[in-house]
Amino acid sequence: MAIPGNLLSATTETIDPNTSGWTSKLNCTINMGIGGRTGGGGCLSVRSVAAGEMQARTVSSYPVVAGTVYYAFADSAGASTERIGIRWMAGATELSVTWSLTTMASSANWHRVSVAASAPAGATQAQVLLSSTEAAGSVSHFWENIYLGLPIRTTGNLLPFNTESSEVDASGWTPVVNASISRQVPVMNWSVTNYLAGGQTLAMTAVAAGNASILAVDRPAVTPGQEYLAYAYIQPPTVASVAWIELRFYDINGNQIQATRSALAPPTPATGMYRQRVSDRAPANAATCSLAAGLDGASAGQVLRLETIVIAAAPSMQAGSVVPYADGSFEQGVAGWTVTSGVATIDRTTPWGDSFFEGAYSLAITSATATASTIRSAKFPVTESVNWRALLVAHPDAGTWSTVLVRIRWYDATNNDLGTSAGVNYVVPGSSWYAMPSDAEAPAGATQAAIELVVTASAVASVLHVDQVVLWEILPQTAVEEHSGDGYIEVTLRELPLDFYLSLYRVTPDGARTLVRGTDGLIEQQAITSDLLLVEDHEAPLGVPIHYHIAILNADGTTASTRTSPTITLTLADINTCWLKDPGNPQRNTLVMVQRAPDWQRPIEQAVFVVRGRRNKVVLSGSRQGLEGDLAIWTRSDEERAALHLLLDSGNVLLWQAAPGLGVTDMYVNVGQITEARVGALAQEQWRAWALPLTEADMPVNLGVNGAAGRTWQDILTEFATWEDLQDVYATWEDVLLDRRMG
Repeated sequence: MAIPGNLLSATTETIDPNTSGWTSKLNCTINMGIGGRTGGGGCLSVRSVAAGEMQARTVSSYPVVAGTVYYAFADSAGASTERIGIRWMAGATELSVTWSLTTMASSANWHRVSVAASAPAGATQAQVLLSSTEAAGSVSHFWENIYLGLPIRTTGNLLPFNTESSEVDASGWTPVVNASISRQVPVMNWSVTNYLAGGQTLAMTAVAAGNASILAVDRPAVTPGQEYLAYAYIQPPTVASVAWIELRFYDINGNQIQATRSALAPPTPATGMYRQRVSDRAPANAATCSLAAGLDGASAGQVLRLETIVIAAAPSMQAGSVVPYADGSFEQGVAGWTVTSGVATIDRTTPWGDSFFEGAYSLAITSATATASTIRSAKFPVTESVNWRALLVAHPDAGTWSTVLVRIRWYDATNNDLGTSAGVNYVVPGSSWYAMPSDAEAPAGATQAAIELVVTASAVASVLHVDQVVLWEILPQTAVEEHSGDGYIEVTLRELPLDFYLSLYRVTPDGARTLVRGTDGLIEQQAITSDLLLVEDHEAPLGVPIHYHIAILNADGTTASTRTSPTITLTLADINTCWLKDPGNPQRNTLVMVQRAPDWQRPIEQAVFVVRGRRNKVVLSGSRQGLEGDLAIWTRSDEERAALHLLLDSGNVLLWQAAPGLGVTDMYVNVGQITEARVGALAQEQWRAWALPLTEADMPVNLGVNGAAGRTWQDILTEFATWEDLQDVYATWEDVLLDRRMG
């Protein structure tokens, strides 16, 4: 799959099936290499003609807008160090080149190099340059997975691109104590599809022995009470010291009012990048936040490197869970968990990545004796008289455990104990991760709840690991809601099992099943990556009772389970109106008034032959074609007229839906040359009469629904300071929604 947003063609990006996207610029020949990592098997082999620097460039130049930041990266392997550059052009004239830093070492394994910069004044085009310096002639350096385009940043990140990545410079960070800041390019082998990770890392160097720290310059706004998650890839020094990140909150005057730290527990020896997380709720008087990083007990000259640095709203490990991320994931410690009885002790697992189900750590419960102990979480807000489900995953790490009882303890508003639910007792065989749910109804007066585990070890020195703890109100697994005013049905699927596959069908009263459209096309055997899925079905028929059939499938396509939604009907308030919809762009759907339905024709290809001496002609016919005819409609305002133009501009296949009972069924159509006429002599008259030539079409199969893909107003606020800045980048509000930039 091509890198999203890449200006380079798929062939230039992956070097498959050939090297036609690349040419020599300096001291090299271009060849086809083998052993690529993007799936096609090929890679770019740049071979030196003589000792010294060699450079390859893209054959094509790609349009850029002066003043806009562009980003380039590639995966590389070879016997020498390398760098990547963006060559800024004005026509055929080179204006300048922005080079990345050179890698700190050479490596025959694939590793990432990258660079970002603002296009200089006068630049209209850009090329990608690949450079390495070889010790002799006939030495090959290998490249693949090459990107040029707008910055790729983490959706929802409150920090701007350069603070997240330090690809342009290190200006997003400032020393706090005993530290200097620079950028370095260590050899890092990132996943081929990890497009967020670059080559240039932020490097903090301890000036002298002792504690050292740095702080992000940015102060993004926060909402009091909202839980935030910060994380970064950290490469700690190999000599012992404690590496950490810290989420900090500030009041409206810029005073720090809260700091939550999460220390890395690296493996020994620590040589890679480790993603460390920290989370907390913004306090009541919080206005902004930032992220700090540092080393405790550092030696002079020790370096801490950071990459992909993010502050975002904390995710929920289960839709609707009231358990904070820190209490459910154990990424920064045991949070609010305590041992209320028994000999057990609790701690976060170590080292990083040793045992986890989510993130990189889990809760370790250790019992020195073969006895029972009670482990209890902090209290979380609940609503009385509704059903709640506690769920965790656990696995025995050492020794043996006879049972694990999972139950919920209830409290009122003044922290009075209202008792526990009966709970569910689980036997824990083997050493796999086991899901352990427990359901209960909150008693009258309950406003808080804690999750309680009664764990019984059956051997001395037994260790149990617990992770991904959630507590949520049990809502319908499958819900549907009609939005007749906007012409769609919202389908909500909860508690979907991860790592399975999903097919979603719309079922009409005659039993016919039609696949529902999602962001990647028709939802047929699509991988389930979240326990919650919301689908807007804009192709649901009008005035017909329908329901939805949900098939959850195994990897081999066999059915694991099925669901059926309640029946629902989408209505049309005025039978004199109809919907014209773009299945791939539902934001363009338009409701218009019908003047007259088409008089249909069904063309047919025929060859007519006159046979001498015979009365009747011989006619050879093809298959009769679909319906064709002119739909006459009115638009009643300038807004409706503009909306219809936007809908028709793309030339996409549309869905025409009219009220049932009028002799017209839902139909996919192509619209030919349109006629827009005034209905009166007055210039101020806003009504228009339209003739839309319709040709029946098949339902688009591979078309996905365009959407914001998680994009929020916060992403826009992070990138743009003023509305004027938006106008310089986007032509329409739809372009803002889809992040479709001019140029």
